[in-house]
Amino acid sequence: MTDTNDSRGRQLPRAFAADIPTDLAAGRAVELAEIYALDAISDAEREAIDAYVSGAPEAERDSFNDRVRQARETLALSFTAEEEPPADLFARIVAQLPAAAPAEGQARPHAATAETTVAGAPAALPAAEPAHAADELSAARQRREVRRRKSGLRNWLIGVAAAAVIALGGVGIGAYLANQNDPFNQVIEAQDARQATVDVNGGGTATVSISQSHDALVVRMKDVPPPPAGKVYQMWLIPKDGSTPVSQGLMDAEALSKPALVKGIGSAAALGITVEPVGGSATPTLPTVAAAPLNT
Repeated sequence: MTDTNDSRGRQLPRAFAADIPTDLAAGRAVELAEIYALDAISDAEREAIDAYVSGAPEAERDSFNDRVRQARETLALSFTAEEEPPADLFARIVAQLPAAAPAEGQARPHAATAETTVAGAPAALPAAEPAHAADELSAARQRREVRRRKSGLRNWLIGVAAAAVIALGGVGIGAYLANQNDPFNQVIEAQDARQATVDVNGGGTATVSISQSHDALVVRMKDVPPPPAGKVYQMWLIPKDGSTPVSQGLMDAEALSKPALVKGIGSAAALGITVEPVGGSATPTLPTVAAAPLNT
């Protein structure tokens, strides 16, 4: 299995093979990490992957284990625990499914049931198969159905994982879900999110993304010069009731290039940014260099 290139010579993600051993033979164990973490493989396939990874170079083995861990941790954060269903639930559902149509030429069973009566008398019933034979047929039918459904579900999960890896340029399901659960993205992409961009005294702007549903905001600086020597920027939530502003952290020259998350904004009227001595101050030094109202 080889990579392919597009018309510009850029490498495109490789499609999954029809079976796990072929992917392992092509050295693609790391790209199987997500379906391994999702348990969308058979016991034999898991053993094959385990055997391959155990003998793989350390870097490849670490990369595989990291992606498995990331996928599992992200899934744990993404889904709430649910009550375990009864052990026999699937068997009971399958047992209630319509029986397969009789083969051509095979007599159809009589339509009457034990409750059907004619002129007040119970209707005659067709001769029943011995109880043990009926039980064996039912059990065999259920086993076939379970195998078919498990196979279909596994193939569907593999398809989802493969599609996500291809669509995301090989990042994989774990990284994709991690991105969706990033607290910064949750605020910025919230349905009720709104933005306010304000000028910063001294140059540049501060963009504040506000989400009341998440009770949080994200601050992103752009083209803001580093604070003077011996100084830092300090963020403050200014309460609606006029009480003392509450510090929300410091931003030095390095932090200016990264977004900042501020939580607990429900009682605040505005976000203010001041210049303070290194280590910060207990109360803001006025005037602010930027202030963004948070009121809706």
